[in-house]
Amino acid sequence: MAIKVLITRRFKEGKGMELLILLNQLRSHAIEQPGYLTGETLVGHDDPLKLVVIGTWQTEEHWRKWEDNPERKAMETQIEPLLIEPTKAEVFAWGTFSHRP
Repeated sequence: MAIKVLITRRFKEGKGMELLILLNQLRSHAIEQPGYLTGETLVGHDDPLKLVVIGTWQTEEHWRKWEDNPERKAMETQIEPLLIEPTKAEVFAWGTFSHRP
């Protein structure tokens, strides 16, 4: 079953373009990963220092492999200094409770 991954980041003022460049590079690598379906990046309307990346993956296992990928982790270390707080990633499924209570 396909899943959505919401990745929330709050970045330092003046670092938005630098962050977007790194996120575009990260997505270009994600596109090549098995199970990646689509992604989009949203900027907070009420909080312009907040970015949410929504990724769609065929399965949670596909996402977890990418999440643990050394290439991805290396890019995250470049992103971290631009942030106000740690990155938050959450996995969501479409309206079902079948695999977890």
